Amino acid sequence: MHGALDDKSEKSPQIAGGFIRIVNASKVYQTQDGGEVEAFTNFNLDIRENEFVVLVGPSGCGKSTLLKAIVGLLPLTSGSIFFQGVEVLSPQTNFGMVFQEATLLPWRSVRENVLLPIEILGKTDRDYRAETDRLLALVGLAGFEARMPYELSGGMQQRCAICRALIHDPRVLVMDEPFGALDAMTREEMGHELLRIWQQHRKTVVFVTHSIREAVWLADRVVVMTSRPAKIAEIIDIAFDRPRTEKMQFLPEFGDYVQSISETIAGRSGKAVLCQD
Repeated sequence: MHGALDDKSEKSPQIAGGFIRIVNASKVYQTQDGGEVEAFTNFNLDIRENEFVVLVGPSGCGKSTLLKAIVGLLPLTSGSIFFQGVEVLSPQTNFGMVFQEATLLPWRSVRENVLLPIEILGKTDRDYRAETDRLLALVGLAGFEARMPYELSGGMQQRCAICRALIHDPRVLVMDEPFGALDAMTREEMGHELLRIWQQHRKTVVFVTHSIREAVWLADRVVVMTSRPAKIAEIIDIAFDRPRTEKMQFLPEFGDYVQSISETIAGRSGKAVLCQD
């Protein structure tokens, strides 16, 4: 979930420019044997407001670690991350996060799971019940408000998790391989669903995936990361118009993007490690 949403950003230093700005960010983990593992180093990236940015890279290159740092769940070893000019030093109410697993609480209904961030924020959940029902209807879960998580399919659980991340109206939606555990057909369906939600809400989205085709289909920009310690190998602007249509996936230009990103990954890691499907 969101962790303790304690917004202390007003005490943080400010920096000009960039909706989200990652400046010389590095993260080093200490291992049990006294060694060190560097997830990413001197990482720099500016993300624009309402932009859909997708991160791809070899397995273990620090994508998930970077996302946790962006939302304030994990401190950097060095460098800084800024949101609207204010340094992120703790979990922020302006961020909503969706993980690979839906992580719904099994003893709470669909509606109660969606309302969990409202309770964490100390707000009155009855003020958000209408918004909860609106979001559930938006993702096709109208009529399932009282169901328990075990009564839902994997795709339905992820729809519920997306509603939970949106219920407090965050400015940024951060998604860590949210469709990775789904079958291919459900995954494609969820991609369409996410684009439809994004089109209506126009949140800034930072999305991690292992699927290059999914990255090209969703993104305004694809950020290709190197092997650990990760840096940016390339940033690719995806020039397709929005709203995206299914036919775009069969265009030669779509295949060119997929091939270019795959070759960049292969060249940096020594082998192709990402899924093109």
